[in-house]
Amino acid sequence: MWTGIFAFTNLLALAAWAILILLPRKPLAMAAVLYCGIGLLCLMYSVLLVLLATGAVDPLRDAGLPPPGLADYSVAGLKSLFRSDGAIVLGWTHYLAFDLFVGLWIARDADAKGFGRVAQAPVLLATFLAGPLGLFAWLTIRERRARAQGRWE
Repeated sequence: MWTGIFAFTNLLALAAWAILILLPRKPLAMAAVLYCGIGLLCLMYSVLLVLLATGAVDPLRDAGLPPPGLADYSVAGLKSLFRSDGAIVLGWTHYLAFDLFVGLWIARDADAKGFGRVAQAPVLLATFLAGPLGLFAWLTIRERRARAQGRWE
């Protein structure tokens, strides 16, 4: 089950990223990325979170392990929390949804600031592959143009 959900979320995210990077930024394409990409990933995350947290589909733990300390935000505590396939798929879906949301924001911001699609593509690709790296690159690149336009949004 978890392998199938994992594969589906990856395929969904990949399709949305392909639309974002390769297709013209028409309203229908952007709506598809927002609602069919980000929205569906968020819905899947929400359902999985409830099912996992209630133990309806997976006890969030491999058999025989003690319950995780949900308030333990140390490295060891977080490692302990992600000790099942379901928890890994849940965490990965979280990453996919948020990185895609950041990519959509970067694309819209870049369009608004007059950056061409060729200049956007490496930043979007970096965001797809390593979210915070791409976001940091975009924040650095956009700074001069944002100041020149006198806007920070």
